[in-house]
Amino acid sequence: MSQLKIDPKTAALLVMDFQTDIVAMVGADQEALLSRTAKLIAGARQAGARVMYVVVGFRAGYPEVSPRNASFGAIRETGRFADGAPGSEIHVAVAPKPGDVVVTKHRVSAFAGTDLEMVLRANGIEALVLAGLATSGVVLSTLRHAADADYRILVVEDCCADRDPEVHRVLMEKVFIRQATVVRAEAVQAGLSS
Repeated sequence: MSQLKIDPKTAALLVMDFQTDIVAMVGADQEALLSRTAKLIAGARQAGARVMYVVVGFRAGYPEVSPRNASFGAIRETGRFADGAPGSEIHVAVAPKPGDVVVTKHRVSAFAGTDLEMVLRANGIEALVLAGLATSGVVLSTLRHAADADYRILVVEDCCADRDPEVHRVLMEKVFIRQATVVRAEAVQAGLSS
């Protein structure tokens, strides 16, 4: 296999749902996952790629949540991810720096109802490098939209995790490969600096 090449001028790393409460729910080795992701972020910054964060969040009273939405309706009942709620902050190990863009979403996909696409287009982004929690949630939904929007997509397998390791494996090995390149963090870092 030839070495991966990623143009940092037209690539964005999307760090999705790495919020304290979500990191705590993932069954993977959280410390190792956060360490790998922090190194990936540092490498992307050093190469000059845009680093963007996607977080789930809601206004007070959850006006974005329909009572017909089973997933988010349950979140509304808990009070989680409301503006400023404890646990909704991006985990300190992978926190944004000045100049990073943070996009707040109200659905599973990073694109649904957000200004993500506008920011990507305004910055000439053609390739998306996806890291996120959970593989079966934000990563899957964002990948599907990005593929339909003709982005080049790289999914960083070891910077994604799911509560169900088997679901993670099947998505990475059988589903994502149809629309994306599934890679490990080291390959992305090497590809950005080549």
